[in-house]
Amino acid sequence: MFASHSQIICTIFGVNIYFYGVILALAIVLGTCLSEYLGVKYFNLKKDTIIDLAPYLIISGIIGARLYYCCLNYDFYSRFPTEILAIRHGGISIHGAILGGIIGLLIYAKKHKISALKLADISAVGLVIAQAIGRWGNFFNSEAFGTPTNLPWKLYIAPQYRPIPYTQNEYFHPTFLYESILDFGIFLILFYLLKNKIFNKDGNIACLYLILYSIARILVESLRIDSVCYIHGIPIAIVISICVIIISIIVLFLNNKCYINTLNK
Repeated sequence: MFASHSQIICTIFGVNIYFYGVILALAIVLGTCLSEYLGVKYFNLKKDTIIDLAPYLIISGIIGARLYYCCLNYDFYSRFPTEILAIRHGGISIHGAILGGIIGLLIYAKKHKISALKLADISAVGLVIAQAIGRWGNFFNSEAFGTPTNLPWKLYIAPQYRPIPYTQNEYFHPTFLYESILDFGIFLILFYLLKNKIFNKDGNIACLYLILYSIARILVESLRIDSVCYIHGIPIAIVISICVIIISIIVLFLNNKCYINTLNK
């Protein structure tokens, strides 16, 4: 059993410094540095290309993550529009971040005349390791946990953070941990393929990331109890993940169509 004891690391000049923000910042820095290293070593990119790309991804990703979340909670934010900018109050979505990041990546790729698919491959490997780290922010925030459980690795949730139907339950599945482990596993798979130049046509790594992460998200989301939106009783994250899998498989097939036709001859 384990539990988060505080959301706040310290207070500086009256401003609270939160574990969540520090962990996200650390995740972004490490993910960017990893992608920069991989870009130079395996993709022959000029040094600092990914460092230059990072602001596009970070800014567009944060905007996309916030707007996506606000759209899912339209009733609340339509009544309190000023809260849209209050990102310190929480409320971002990885699916929105990915969509926003793609837009930022396309803008950068067009501006600098670099293959968007190649940049997507490099960014995907750094992104998934950043996700693995970033999920620990949910631990300190006592959020993104699953259904009640008494397993040895159960997570204690303080009463004030428990959803209304589960106020009498103390221990829950640490789904943030499950997703962190799965994300790290996806990183190992993608890095192995990249390092050994397996299935290495531009765009393949990015598509595989989207497929593997979406599968992981479906598995984890089936245990979570905090989905902000449902479609016919199914969490929106699962619905979106299924759509992402289908689209990514189609793109992956089209991206390798010529190679497949060659094998069939």
